[in-house]
Amino acid sequence: MIVVRSTRVVLREGVQPASIHIDDGRIIRILAHGETADVRQVIDLGNLVVSPGIVDTHVHINEPGRTEWEGFDTATSAAAAGGVTTLVDMPLNSIPATTNVAGLEAKQAAASRACHVDVAFWGGVVPGNSTDLEALVDAGVCGFKCFLAPSGVEEFKKVDENDLRQALPILARRNVPLLVHAETPALLRGFKAGANFITGDGAPPPSRTYADASPRISSPRLGMAAGAPQQGHQPYEAYLATRPPESEIDAIRMMIRLAEEFAVLTHIVHVSTAAAVEDLARAQSDGVPVTAETCPHYLTFAAEDIQEGATEFKCAPPIREGANRDQLWEGLRQGVIGMIVTDHSPSPPVLKVPGDFMRAWGGIASLELSLAAVWTGASARGFGPTDLARWMSMAPAALAGLTDRKGAIAPGRDADLVAWDPDAEFVVDPCNLKQRHKQTPYAGRRLRGMVRRTFLRGTLVWDGERAQSPPSGRLL
Repeated sequence: MIVVRSTRVVLREGVQPASIHIDDGRIIRILAHGETADVRQVIDLGNLVVSPGIVDTHVHINEPGRTEWEGFDTATSAAAAGGVTTLVDMPLNSIPATTNVAGLEAKQAAASRACHVDVAFWGGVVPGNSTDLEALVDAGVCGFKCFLAPSGVEEFKKVDENDLRQALPILARRNVPLLVHAETPALLRGFKAGANFITGDGAPPPSRTYADASPRISSPRLGMAAGAPQQGHQPYEAYLATRPPESEIDAIRMMIRLAEEFAVLTHIVHVSTAAAVEDLARAQSDGVPVTAETCPHYLTFAAEDIQEGATEFKCAPPIREGANRDQLWEGLRQGVIGMIVTDHSPSPPVLKVPGDFMRAWGGIASLELSLAAVWTGASARGFGPTDLARWMSMAPAALAGLTDRKGAIAPGRDADLVAWDPDAEFVVDPCNLKQRHKQTPYAGRRLRGMVRRTFLRGTLVWDGERAQSPPSGRLL
């Protein structure tokens, strides 16, 4: 048995001194700070905050098929460095996509023995795969993801209401959630008819490699706006105008209606517009099973501060104005938005097309920085470590059906812990990031909250400088 102790342990009752007693990877009891008798090892973390390991339920890993974008080794190394002990991989971007059992098995094979943290999987709902959904549940997916707008990849088509009406009774019967990229295509502006949209939700172009990415970037298949020049700069405002808040609000309203009709837990991913909070709050108060998340970049950045040509800020839905950002924080304070996850989606630098927001591929990678980015904004607004544990550990674990082992420091749970210094500040140096591609909108930004240790089932997987080898993550 080992003991991990600190004067600041984040428990359900609040932050307090405690000793966490661990045996065979599980927490067996939590006692007073000084109670460490009959143990073989005591790990004293002083006054570092010890929180439950972060559970990130929105991660695009892309392997197999597009490992050059991101892979299980690099993604889970970044996760360990950021205090993320469990992540749930999204069903698109890999080839094949996780829309049937064969796709899931290919992904599990790629992940085997390559993960530094624990990994689970979402399945995908696409047109025509309703007969595959129950088999995917039986094979172990946590639930399902769909797109209401084109995803940007051929192997993961968008769904409409008719498609959802085929899938939702199955999800209701199996009691698993539906995660929804909620944008109404008809309300997105300025794209060529029939073209895919650059979602920024982790979706790369159809090619397996990016060696030929430069000529592909100008293809209408990547959703270039009508009239956009082949060369030269396009300002952020031009891109922002193509994805108005109305597209999110309309799609969320449709999903609220379907969630109520079919009694399926419906989760709205990466909410970027605070104007949707009122609809979500009303639905939740009426008992509709609908939840929502937002992401660190929507809580950190503001559209008016994005410099011309800074395409590392491009994602979809887009980063909106500062006033909107502040209202998203209020949505978290009210509990309407219940969790914060990354939507980690790196891309090769060549596809970011510096200077041209209309042609650049979207997506922001922040697995390693999520705790610090969120804490920087949260601490300035009066939130504390218990709020972070609720948003980034407890609620995501519940969404993925993992609360029997993840999401809290409590007896019976896995001993997944992150020890961090809430007062330490650092300037983000992209060269030090563990993700496969280093471009990030956080480059040069000063953040608060530094991860010093990460433990997975009681074993140290990040020592403050490097991920430990060999990888010890499991497939859940």
